[in-house]
Amino acid sequence: MPKTVRAAAVQIAPDLTSRAGTVERVLNAIAEAADKGAELIVFPETFVPWYPYFSFVLPPAQQGPEHLRLYEEAVTVPSAETRAVADAARKRNAVIVLGVNERDHGSLYNTQLVFDADGSLKLKRRKITPTYHERMIWGQGDGAGLKVVDTAVGRVGALACWEHYNPLARYTLIAQHEEIHASHFPGSLVGPIFGEQIEVTMRHHALEAGCFVVNATGWLSEDQIASIHPDPALQKGLRDGCMTCIITPEGRHVVPPLTSGEGILIGDLDMRLITKRKRMMDSVGHYARPELLHLVHDTRPARAREQIGLSDDFSEAEQSKPFEEAQDA
Repeated sequence: MPKTVRAAAVQIAPDLTSRAGTVERVLNAIAEAADKGAELIVFPETFVPWYPYFSFVLPPAQQGPEHLRLYEEAVTVPSAETRAVADAARKRNAVIVLGVNERDHGSLYNTQLVFDADGSLKLKRRKITPTYHERMIWGQGDGAGLKVVDTAVGRVGALACWEHYNPLARYTLIAQHEEIHASHFPGSLVGPIFGEQIEVTMRHHALEAGCFVVNATGWLSEDQIASIHPDPALQKGLRDGCMTCIITPEGRHVVPPLTSGEGILIGDLDMRLITKRKRMMDSVGHYARPELLHLVHDTRPARAREQIGLSDDFSEAEQSKPFEEAQDA
């Protein structure tokens, strides 16, 4: 494990008109952060193509056109967009955590992608429970994605937004000894109280896990807010709520947080602080009582179809043979 890791948390606006425009902003931000020495770069929740802000201010009966547009602009994994980010990770020798709207045939998912510094995709995970209005937009993830992965900057775990209010989801990552927790929220949502809650949540996770937290929230311009909904009363729900921050295992900000406007936070993570914190309190080690309390984690992927019998690779003629002949084949 490196002694020091330079991390970047990105707070920028998406392009609300095209996937390609947002991907270009992602690649530009990677270049800017890498030029400043960043080895880990974290982007906001479902940043590509954009977070579905419309679902927070439009009633369900009016969401159809925007929901369909999100389907058209969402990414598949893998795709040209994910390959472009992977190439940037490899060229810049940086670990990248990116939130995307993932399209899987007829469903959308809130997905986190972790690219290692060699460009490999180390983790694709889906938010296990979309929150409130989001349940009209995304499907649910499963326990297979609750996984910490080894990367060039250390052991990285990731959760999105209100997954942090599921203590067992957080504990699953803590129990896998995450060293850096990459997290993100939409930003420009709910109002000032959202940013305050994010800060409390991020600082608490850092303390409880004994890890660093790198959290990114998004940003919307006034023109973008007006394009989502013309009603000034509803526009209030699309402002503030930003808390882009980098937190130590002792619950302190590495650098002052970014709560408004666009920018990239850069902070150096002294990895020795992990042991310093865990010497006092290791919540899954010497401070745990597994004989009294322990977590059961189902890592099986959720599947709509499980095939038993002949493979799809068999030809139609082979599958029409009697069972005994097919088994011999």
